[in-house]
Amino acid sequence: MYIERTNSTNSLLKELLAKGVWPADEHFLRAGFQTAGRGQTGNGWESEAGKNLLCSILLPSRENLFELNIVVAVAVQRMLGEAFTIKWPNDIYWQDKKVAGILIENAILGNAIKYSIAGIGLNVNQIEFVSDAPNPVSLKQITGKDYDLDEMMRRLYKETQKALEENVWEEYKSHLFRREGWFPYVEREVSTAPTMNADAHAFCQFMARIEDVLPTGEIVLCDQQGNQRTYHFKQIRYVVN
Repeated sequence: MYIERTNSTNSLLKELLAKGVWPADEHFLRAGFQTAGRGQTGNGWESEAGKNLLCSILLPSRENLFELNIVVAVAVQRMLGEAFTIKWPNDIYWQDKKVAGILIENAILGNAIKYSIAGIGLNVNQIEFVSDAPNPVSLKQITGKDYDLDEMMRRLYKETQKALEENVWEEYKSHLFRREGWFPYVEREVSTAPTMNADAHAFCQFMARIEDVLPTGEIVLCDQQGNQRTYHFKQIRYVVN
């Protein structure tokens, strides 16, 4: 389903599902513009009207909630190609710049998950960004080409359905941003405040390499002293120039 304008595709899809008016044969909602696009835990999402892929995909629920982050991140990375990586937990990067973000939300009824929704914002044809987001990039900025958003939506949905049927954990880990080598990180206290990458002058940096991502979603780093450090989402920041 396509809608020209909404506050957030995730919010609208949840509202339609709650009211029982979402068509049974529809699997995704795409918008031309979002007035209140949302990222992870308070982060906003800037998007010029009609330029980018803004959508929400209705997903089957899973006992392990983090697996859906893995599935959708792999689907987006597959669609874009080997030049793109997955920044834990689920941002999509080209070099040191963010091209896509993913927000998984769940509706819980009693002790069971009723459904899950993957909200995806992919920068496609936009060539100028004016928000304070530190490192956005679009496909057009990378390649100089214009892209058909309808075709990209079809490809994304197809890749998501394929990934749902496969075990994609090792593929996810093999495509992680900064998967190999030592890189700087900064710890942060868990907060509902939006999270940004730290810059090169950030205080209390430490060098580490990625050891693993656990099934529960935590990242495991090994610092240069040989200590393993395990972090939940929002407890660590990447240092990106």
